[in-house]
Amino acid sequence: MSTTQSERLRELLEPLVSSQGLDLEEIAVDAVGRKRVLRVVVDSDTGADLDRIADVSRALSAKLDETDAMGGGEYTLEVGTPGAERPLTEHRHYVRATGRLVRFQLAEGGELVARIVEADEDGLDLEVPGVKGRRATARRLAFDDITRARVQVEFNRKDNEKEEEA
Repeated sequence: MSTTQSERLRELLEPLVSSQGLDLEEIAVDAVGRKRVLRVVVDSDTGADLDRIADVSRALSAKLDETDAMGGGEYTLEVGTPGAERPLTEHRHYVRATGRLVRFQLAEGGELVARIVEADEDGLDLEVPGVKGRRATARRLAFDDITRARVQVEFNRKDNEKEEEA
């Protein structure tokens, strides 16, 4: 997708997505055979349930139908939320990942796996899990020290078990 088309679609669709209380995270147009697929990824601080996705999908579809933003050819509109292991690239992503385990690639080299305790404008307060029965330790990480971050999927989180027992 050309930058011009991407920018045009973002300018057209972002106000509609925002009016639904969601953030427009990503737009991609892919060729699938003779058809094109417009993929729109949305999210919010409270998440996006199926009803909100359906509402925004209908609004986007109507707007696209009344404009020539996608040209005259056939296309399919897909609206969804980011995947479980999406990269964290914006400040709001880190805020939304509070309480989650994240794998960080560090600017100084190496990586760190830690749980986000709090995110502010300058960086993150983390809890680094202890190794071999040792206690977890606290660590502060500035955003400038992070080259890449991705939420990790946890199937058997011990904190969840403690909350369920209480």
